Amino acid sequence: MVVLTTCASQGDRARSVVQAPATGPGDEIVVCGQRFHTGTPVVLWTDPDGYDAYRLERRFTPAALFPSSVQPESGSGEPVGTLASETFEPSFGYRKPAMSASDAANLARNGWSVELLRKCVDQFVIHYDASGTSRGCFRTLHDVRRLSIHFMLDLDGTIYQTLDLRERAWHATTSNDRSIGIEIANIGAYELGKPDPLSRWYAADSPNSTRINFPADIGSGGLFIRDFVPRPARNLPVLGEINGKMMRMYDLTPQQYESLIRLTVALSHVFPNIAVDYPRTADGALETRALGPERLVNYKGLLGHFHIQPEKADPGPAFQWEAFRTAVRQRLDPS
Repeated sequence: MVVLTTCASQGDRARSVVQAPATGPGDEIVVCGQRFHTGTPVVLWTDPDGYDAYRLERRFTPAALFPSSVQPESGSGEPVGTLASETFEPSFGYRKPAMSASDAANLARNGWSVELLRKCVDQFVIHYDASGTSRGCFRTLHDVRRLSIHFMLDLDGTIYQTLDLRERAWHATTSNDRSIGIEIANIGAYELGKPDPLSRWYAADSPNSTRINFPADIGSGGLFIRDFVPRPARNLPVLGEINGKMMRMYDLTPQQYESLIRLTVALSHVFPNIAVDYPRTADGALETRALGPERLVNYKGLLGHFHIQPEKADPGPAFQWEAFRTAVRQRLDPS
């Protein structure tokens, strides 16, 4: 088992952003309008650099600029036009979990409270985004697919919250009403023997060092820490079987693991029904197949997208489930 560690220089720089709210993000997530500290950088949808899943317009692919009869302002030399008024229906919904009659009446009367929401949320679903960066992830989810996610975790460890956790994000089909979801920036896992983009994204820059290179069409990647050099926690791709297929992928960055651990600790305090464990086989090993409807409906805790849908593989074979779980538990109970 690989021990999860954070590169001292880049990890310390990432965490130092929390101590400078005037120039960087805070460390709070939002649940039913209330804020809770995480100890790791969080950019909210209301922040200038945030990703807002409440918006009804495209974020990165605006409608075409149509000509206008209005003349340019004197001396500007710029053509004048208007954006087509293309808007969408919301890409998220209202949670409708099973609840008691009294809780349902309370919800109808007062809306969601933290106390009521914690009764209903008991799963934390972990995805990789297959876009490689959080910027690319939001473009795909919001602008193209009209889906949503509560959190995105970028390569530099920055967490983006796109919705209040009271909202029903569209990310995990039958688990949407009871779950919180996170998309981790990673280009993903691919079946052996089939084409994959890994060579476009990963390259060795020394015999013992691998870095993530953004392909030309990705540009700078849009990372919050502008000069950050992302590197996977392990230099070589990892092989593993997910839902009956042998898959290949590179690991997350150490900074992503550190932020995910801190976020999970915070979520565990707010939502105690999310057990800090993952689905296991009868012998205690990680379950690498979808759980099935009956088992899934009774499951409370951490799980991957592949545990919910058999055609999915995220967060993939490289994800270090046991080291992640152990780190979260140690922070919850240092003794």
